[in-house]
Amino acid sequence: MGASFKSFLEVFKRAKKLEFPLEKREFLKELKEGDPVLISGWLLCGRDATHQRILSSIERGCFDFDFTNQAMYYVGPTPSPPQKIIGSVGPTTASRMDYYMEFLLKKGLCATLGKGKRSKKVIELLKEYQAIYLATFGGAGAFLSQFVEKVEPIAWEELGAEAFFRIKVSGFPAIVINSIYGGDFYEKIRK
Repeated sequence: MGASFKSFLEVFKRAKKLEFPLEKREFLKELKEGDPVLISGWLLCGRDATHQRILSSIERGCFDFDFTNQAMYYVGPTPSPPQKIIGSVGPTTASRMDYYMEFLLKKGLCATLGKGKRSKKVIELLKEYQAIYLATFGGAGAFLSQFVEKVEPIAWEELGAEAFFRIKVSGFPAIVINSIYGGDFYEKIRK
């Protein structure tokens, strides 16, 4: 076992546990930027085309969904290999979804999960709406797939990997990047 993987395991021994959808949003008050977390429960999933479809469909009144206390994982999985629940589930760059954040936060979304930095505007929105941004490991989609127990379509299956769906996860690893307090883990480690 490599030294870096041992370090990974050590960090996640002290991880806080989150289950989505959250029973109470107050759980987010305990999280600070840099905290490792293990996620269980259901994660909503979608990328750029999914977000465009959600926004336009809700605005036109032809789609409704309860985002209250839910988490959105920015992912477009690869096709499932034989005897597997899902293919690779590596994160998509979160900043590509910044445009849609305020709309979804107003709808009750309390967490997003992806990779990379968020804009200053999104960090302020997270603070305003008491929501968080988590990052998981880019380039590790095959590794992350082992934490997925079930996949369920929600809408627009014709979009393939860009469909709106959800995954049931157990012990899915992530790091708090932006807390409800406006902190930014990337800025913290850069300094």
